[in-house]
Amino acid sequence: MESIILIGHGSPKKDANNIETIGRFLHSMIHPDCSKGCVKVAYLQFAKPELSDTIKESVRNGAKKIIIHPYFLISGMHVTKDIPEMIKEAEKMYPDVEFIYTEPLGIHEKLVQVIAERIKTAGALLPAEIEEKSFEILSGETDLSDMPQEQLPIIKRVIHTTADFEFKKTLVFHPDAITTGINAIRAGKNILTDVEMVKAGINKKLLKKWGGEVICKIQNSKFKTQNSENKTKAEMGIESALKENNNIGIIAIGNAPTALLKVIDIFTNSSLVPHRSSLVIGVPVGFVKALESKALLSAQKFPFITNLSRKGGSPIAAAIVNALLKIAEGGDM
Repeated sequence: MESIILIGHGSPKKDANNIETIGRFLHSMIHPDCSKGCVKVAYLQFAKPELSDTIKESVRNGAKKIIIHPYFLISGMHVTKDIPEMIKEAEKMYPDVEFIYTEPLGIHEKLVQVIAERIKTAGALLPAEIEEKSFEILSGETDLSDMPQEQLPIIKRVIHTTADFEFKKTLVFHPDAITTGINAIRAGKNILTDVEMVKAGINKKLLKKWGGEVICKIQNSKFKTQNSENKTKAEMGIESALKENNNIGIIAIGNAPTALLKVIDIFTNSSLVPHRSSLVIGVPVGFVKALESKALLSAQKFPFITNLSRKGGSPIAAAIVNALLKIAEGGDM
């Protein structure tokens, strides 16, 4: 078994002793499927654990090779004298363990890139500038040239919201989905959500321009408990709103698969034909019925946007709506 130890200087300021974060990043990069904690940290001064304690723990956990990296910029006395002497002591205590000592961070072209990035972002950015920068990074890290042009603003917004490029492959659009959504917004139609978190994430300032509002019935006093048919509160709220309101143009489901299944059931019920012209955004998250409900939605004839995976959630539902609002306003994001 191999163990890696990052050793930093340590500081009297407690919140400066944070190389554990770097250790977690390193571990997830080089050992993505490992849960053994084989990347550990240590400090020379002012903080614990000390190097000797971390080495002892690694040996106790079965390490036969210990790689020690000095998390220092330059080869000063700590790097060239203090740490090597500690390693020599450890070699005497654990003769059966192989110790490898690496160079410090030192001079490296990637550090120059980091410095350039820090300089570039040193000024206080406005929220709009931060968002613009985020989309620049996103576009630089993935190739979206093969995506349909009309879908790009939505795909980008979802990836921006989640930092998950997998959505490029899993988002599914009905041919009329985007046109239906934009027309609904511009016609002043309301947006119905399954939970308050989706409602909270939607840009109401943009929506108000067209006369629409966001509706969520889950907190309605009539639905504080499940009913005798064991329907969820989200499901009952959706059902009630669709029966009472004929001005709904978009339904955004980000949390409850049962709510999405109820929408599909209602949309295929001939007695509620007016809602068939609405756009259904169905991206519930979870392990129970989430993927199944989205797979069922993807087979429908009415306009929809969904993603075929277990992933999803309220932020994604809101992101899709916000992308449509931006498009309706005349922008691409």
